[in-house]
Amino acid sequence: MDHDSAPLELDDAFVQDPYSVYAKLSTEGSAHLVRMPAGVPLVGGLPVWLITGYEAVRSALADPRLSTDLNRIDGLFAQKEADRSKRGGFSSVIASHMMHTDPPDHTRLRKLVSKAFTGRAIQALRPEIQKITDELVAALADHDEVDLLDAFAFPLPIRVICLLLGVPVEEQANFKSWSKALVSGTSPEEATAAATAVAEYLGELIERKRRATTDDVLSALVSAHDVDDRLTTTELISSAYLLFIAGFETTLNALGNGTLHLMRNLDQWEVLREDRTLLPGAVEEFLRLESPLKHATFRCAKESLNVGDVEIPAGDFVLLAIASANRDPQRFDDPHVLDVRRPAAGHLAFGHGIHHCLGAPLARVEVQMAFGALLDAFPAMRLAADPEDLRWRNSTIIRGLDSLPVRLNHR
Repeated sequence: MDHDSAPLELDDAFVQDPYSVYAKLSTEGSAHLVRMPAGVPLVGGLPVWLITGYEAVRSALADPRLSTDLNRIDGLFAQKEADRSKRGGFSSVIASHMMHTDPPDHTRLRKLVSKAFTGRAIQALRPEIQKITDELVAALADHDEVDLLDAFAFPLPIRVICLLLGVPVEEQANFKSWSKALVSGTSPEEATAAATAVAEYLGELIERKRRATTDDVLSALVSAHDVDDRLTTTELISSAYLLFIAGFETTLNALGNGTLHLMRNLDQWEVLREDRTLLPGAVEEFLRLESPLKHATFRCAKESLNVGDVEIPAGDFVLLAIASANRDPQRFDDPHVLDVRRPAAGHLAFGHGIHHCLGAPLARVEVQMAFGALLDAFPAMRLAADPEDLRWRNSTIIRGLDSLPVRLNHR
């Protein structure tokens, strides 16, 4: 990148508290040249344009000049001298899905996958989601103190997405280690190994679906591939991978982040205990206040474009700060405050434009059910750690905690 000033060096302090950096940057405009934190897997040290503020981020999310196409991103990594063998999560065998395509491929892929997330399809899943939620809450009752992420917030969405994909229960154990390595692993090698393992597993599962079709989304995608070639084999594996990784990360982090803020604002917990009709709106507020994805997936500028007073050259990386948009004081009053009665509609936690999250309705149902069950079973739940000691995962995209210790029956 040829620019007048050196990029702002982001570091672990940014990973732990991005909001103070966003606030400072936002006083200087909407587009900022930054260098990714050195320790972040895959993209550490990479110079990117960071877009902040609600209007700029919302506009950029829908801007066709900002491409998510894997081939462009892949080529850009090569230009920036990133090691092509160490980009696990960007490996084409698992990344050739609709989040990494532009129209018309994006349109084709999204149409195929969207059938899994119709209102009718999600309504049909509700009894199973409730059953899984109740089983997990019942298992929690045997403990006084747990890591709520490990014991509840992770297994709930992973079991739901495995239900969608038709993954046998006994084969779900590997998904946790794979996801951690891919999203916030300690090294590029770890991410690459996990990507390879996921691709191999999904490829093998797809072969099983071919031999014995079952009533699940993956079987439907296999049919779309086999019947009329609407999906290539790589797209089939990648689409399954997208459902896997996106299917639980948003829900996991919405549950964890929402619980953290409720535990730090017990008056809001009590408000929800007394009035469950507020839960749907409260979930939107959790999503706004601590968005499960702090940044949207990487974009590449197909041509030079202006964001505010800054020109972003063609071929540069662009990162859209969703978390900044959702705490923009020009869009939301007292944006750093949790208010479960707030009309939080319009937040960008699920994106905007053609890449708006297909699984958003499913995530909302899961999170609402989960908080309803926790409020019923553990009305006296409290944090079992100093909130200042909790750590956020070292990820470019994800905003989620490493752990969330709670006492379920505080006395």
